[in-house]
This record gives sequence, C-alpha cells and structure tokens, in this order.
Amino acid sequence: MEEQEPASELKKTPFYKYNVEAGAKMVPFAGYIMPIQYTGITEEHLTVRKNVGMFDLSHMGELFIAGPGALEYIQKMTTNDASLLEIGQIQYSSMCYDNGGMVDDLLVYHLEDQYMMIVNAANIEKDYEWLKSHLCDGVELYNRSDEYGLLAIQGPNAQKVLEKMSDYDFESLPYYHSAVVEIGGHSVLLSRTGYTGEDGFEIYIPGDLAHDLWRISFDAGRKYDMKLIGLGARDSLRLEMKMSLYGNDIDQTTTPIEAGLAWIVKLDKGDFIARDVLARQKEEKPSRRLVCLEIDGRAFPRTGYELISNGDVVGKITSGTFSPSLNKPIAMGYLPRHLTRIGNRVEVMIRGKTFPATVVKPPFYKEGSHR
Repeated sequence: MEEQEPASELKKTPFYKYNVEAGAKMVPFAGYIMPIQYTGITEEHLTVRKNVGMFDLSHMGELFIAGPGALEYIQKMTTNDASLLEIGQIQYSSMCYDNGGMVDDLLVYHLEDQYMMIVNAANIEKDYEWLKSHLCDGVELYNRSDEYGLLAIQGPNAQKVLEKMSDYDFESLPYYHSAVVEIGGHSVLLSRTGYTGEDGFEIYIPGDLAHDLWRISFDAGRKYDMKLIGLGARDSLRLEMKMSLYGNDIDQTTTPIEAGLAWIVKLDKGDFIARDVLARQKEEKPSRRLVCLEIDGRAFPRTGYELISNGDVVGKITSGTFSPSLNKPIAMGYLPRHLTRIGNRVEVMIRGKTFPATVVKPPFYKEGSHR
C-alpha cells in the first residue's frame, strides 16, 4: 500500500459513493481513497477465480498520444514493438530511464486515430512528465486520467455478464484487444484485459456516464451473483499469476530483464531509450532475477522479509501472500542468478524463524480462464 495521505488531499473515483454504500473498507492508495475489500479478501479472490467480480479501478492513468509522429515517439519511449499493433490491439510494455531502470510498466492501446497508455496510478504525473520531457514535433500528449472511470469485470463468467449489458459479439473480441461498444445507449471503449489471470473486460467510462454504467453493470451481474472486489483481492490474484506490481516487484532500480520481462524488450525494432543497456544485460545475463517462491508451512510472507541461503541474506521478498487458490504461502523476490534455477531451495525469515522455500516455475496458479 502507498503511504497514507491526509483525507482532504485524496481523490475520489466516480464510483466512491457506490463503494461506500456497498460497505467497502476504504483506504488511501496512490492519491485516491479506494476500496481495499468488501466482504473479505479471500472470499473476493475466490469469487473471481470461480465466478465473476467487478472492480473499481478508476485510479489508473490514461495518457493519450496523437499526431503524425505518434508511433515513432512511442517506439522511442517504450521497450516493446508498437509497430506490430493493429487498430484495436493492445500491448504490454514498459518505459525505462537511460540506465535501464523502469519508469513504469504499462499498456499501449492502438485506437482508431491515436494511442492510449494505461499507466499505474502512483506514476501518472511522473510518467506524464517523463513523456513530456521527450516530446517532439508532430506529437501531441494529453493526460486525461481525471476524465475517466474504469470498471473491470473479471472471472470465468465475465463474458456472460457483458452479454447482458450489450448486443456486441464479445466472442469475436480476442484477448488484449479493444472495441468501442454500445452499452445502455452510450458508446464506450472496452478491452478484453485484466490483472487477474481470468477472462475479463475493462470499461473506460467518461465521468458523466459513471452512474448509468455502474447501474447497468451491477444489474447485469445479479443473474450470475457477481460480487464487488477490492484492491486486496486484486493484489493476491495478480501475485498468483506472477504479474509484477510497480513499487514492489519493479521500480527505477530494476530492469525489465532482471524482472523476467525480456519478452517485452524488442531489441530488433530500432533505437529506444536504454536499448544499449538492456541489450548488454540480456547478452551478459543479469546478476539477479525475480523468481517465484512457494514456502513450506503456514507462514504469511510479506514484502521486505529476508531471503537466506547458507546463512547469508541474498535477497528480499518483493510481494507475498497466503494464496487463497493454492492454500499455501507464495512470494516473489530477487535472487542472485546462481540461485534462480527451478527447484532451488532458499529460506525466508519470518518473525525470527526461517521457513524453507522453493523456486517454482511461474505462474503459481495455472488454471486461469483468460483467453
């Protein structure tokens, strides 16, 4: 969780009152007051794995890039190859500083006449300033984060809920694609994406449509017993899938190569910020890697707990939880390269006691319904 801020300085999402009315426990997060849980993290987590849940993710940032030089600019600023994107397609990518440290991880949407970047809530201003500092002729950059609400409907029954909301042929929408869809007489941008490992959709909602879209979404989910899901379950869901969280598993001190994200670093696309640094690290192999760990016993691993090998501290946990899906403690952390082989054993120091842990192949949870 982010450091707490005075309540008067926190932003409220367009769905704030609905979250409060639903009994959500509200907490400060990334400059917003957000729902951490409604009925309980474990129950909400399993609802998404087995059925369907709805998240308020309106804290995420929406940055728009337009103009004749937009693609060339995105190619320079991000590590993945945006030239491969067809209209409607989405790509997971990252931005790096000159030394290879990560500015942010993000999604790039190729829309009809522009591109949209979805960035992490805590990084909106930082990302915008970084992009602005490299702006060039023929490129327009807009931060429209405050203009949108974002609802995510996630789980094996997500498509059934969306089919109650719209006549659009959702079966024809592939994973990591977007479309403009008619919902309740409103045209809204919708994507088949998510941060849970399950099938799901994210709906970008102009602020003046928030009331209608919340009501339509909530009503459509009744038939399938859709529940509201907070950020606590979102965190445990993404961890089970080894989806990194900026500020925990990745930040300005880590590179995409170290974080196991070499697949979003396309060295053959041409020049981009930090290309030479990342190419050298990829060739020489990084000195450490982010790994998945399953921990023996019933302990609860937390961020910052030490990882130990042969009595020496060799790393720290970056994210950890007791997995509701697997009923065992799981964690991620960076280990020296010689300790990162699948099956390698280390120890985790938890409240003065050591617990054996095994490096396992990601993701932890392998039965997600995403397509």
